[in-house]
Amino acid sequence: MSLLTMSAQLAEGFLITVEIFVLTLLFSLPLGLIVAFGRMSGCKVIRIISKIYISIMRGTPLMLQIIVVYFAPFYVFRMHVGTGYRFPAVIVAFVINYAAYFAEIYRACIEPIPVRQYEAAEVLGYSKEQAFVKIILPQVVKRVLPPVTNETITLVKDTSMAFTISIAEMFTVAKQIGAAQTSVVPLLAAGVFYYIFNLVVASFMEYLEKKTSYYR
Repeated sequence: MSLLTMSAQLAEGFLITVEIFVLTLLFSLPLGLIVAFGRMSGCKVIRIISKIYISIMRGTPLMLQIIVVYFAPFYVFRMHVGTGYRFPAVIVAFVINYAAYFAEIYRACIEPIPVRQYEAAEVLGYSKEQAFVKIILPQVVKRVLPPVTNETITLVKDTSMAFTISIAEMFTVAKQIGAAQTSVVPLLAAGVFYYIFNLVVASFMEYLEKKTSYYR
């Protein structure tokens, strides 16, 4: 197999990797914020449910969560799902997993903000929602970027876990090519793809950190 052919096949797998990455962030970031609010809720029941959810998601392997999400419709509801459900199952598993981590990051950045900021906003005539959006949220964004960057870079590498239910993302394609050719070159090439992707992600997140540097 020529280098060009191998690169083309890896590029196809890379597109799947990017899809998993983008869709996971698109849904897990806002879901994590909702869970974080649940974790800080004044209602004890909601706090307990949120805490249990986070504990399960962080305390069990992502691979197991993918398997459970994929097979649950059949074993729980006796629904027969075809191969077309594999990709949605991967996205759901990744989203609920990463939302738990993002929720704890949000909570750790929101709770330390002094209560007097809320009180000052109230004196100025802001509602609680306005105070959060205009005063608290910009500070939270600044604080969450470094830990979110770490989780985002981890997500890039975790996309390879999609092989669990036979989703042919880039690393799976590299392993298949490597096994067929008895060579590690495809794996090294995949490593280069991952590194460049992570470099782009890290650079973008660093740019966002600089844009929010006016909050000290």
